[in-house]
Amino acid sequence: MSTEDTPAADLVKEKKREAIFSKKNIQTLRDPLDDTNPITVQVLGICSALAVTVQVMPALIMSLGVIFVIAFSNLIISLLRHTIPNRIRIIVQLIVVALLVTLVDQFLKAFMFDVSKKLSVFVGLIITNCIVMGRLEAFALSQKPWPAFLDGIGNGVGYGLILIVVAIFREFFGAGAILGYQIVPQAAYDMGYVNNGLMVLPPAALFVIGIYIWWQRSRNKKLVNVS
Repeated sequence: MSTEDTPAADLVKEKKREAIFSKKNIQTLRDPLDDTNPITVQVLGICSALAVTVQVMPALIMSLGVIFVIAFSNLIISLLRHTIPNRIRIIVQLIVVALLVTLVDQFLKAFMFDVSKKLSVFVGLIITNCIVMGRLEAFALSQKPWPAFLDGIGNGVGYGLILIVVAIFREFFGAGAILGYQIVPQAAYDMGYVNNGLMVLPPAALFVIGIYIWWQRSRNKKLVNVS
């Protein structure tokens, strides 16, 4: 019997297996929150950041939808990566993403119809979101299922983080509220305070994202020369 078939050899092989939350996997999950954020570093998914961040609730629901779609599309494509012919891989990816987006859209229409109306066509446009397709091409097609799933969660959370930050500023300064709850007291309005009408317009999202990028790169010197 060869030494490779001994219990000791099996034990060594078992030890060599990567831990579920190894340092590499944790980095895969964490990097999109800052160093490789899909919006502020890779400059992807800007359109939805402009459209759904007037209020926090739609931004939060959109973020959860994107997290679900990216994570599970990454997982499915990674599981199928050895069986997908290269020439039709984009079609297969689109079918998987479209299925997951349809599930999200139907769930929102069934249980959160008011939010679904606010998000309008933007839920359906997750299918063509550059972040989703980018992670499938750049990561899921070449990685094992678990790291691919973590990469999807990390990029989805990184995307959602920016949307929620932008939405908080826009709803607070544009309506004096957060999540529909009035934050600015009526006494302030009686004294002459006026909501900032610019914050409810799409360009306001670009202003907030620009300030966030400036703050992020002033804090993280590795991103100064990232274009």
